[in-house]
Amino acid sequence: MNSAIWRKSNYSGQGGNCLEMADVAAAGAIPIRDSKEPYGPALVFSTRAWAAFVSYLKGAG
Repeated sequence: MNSAIWRKSNYSGQGGNCLEMADVAAAGAIPIRDSKEPYGPALVFSTRAWAAFVSYLKGAG
């Protein structure tokens, strides 16, 4: 993941409590990390699991 390009959501705000994701969907995985810990661990979700999670969040609002 050292070569991954990480990005924050446009909805992140300025407080520093952000998640970042790397677009490596070609590998079938979505890595997520804490923006305050860029060299810390990342959680890796399958693209299917991430899509289900985001869909759930959109419906919960």
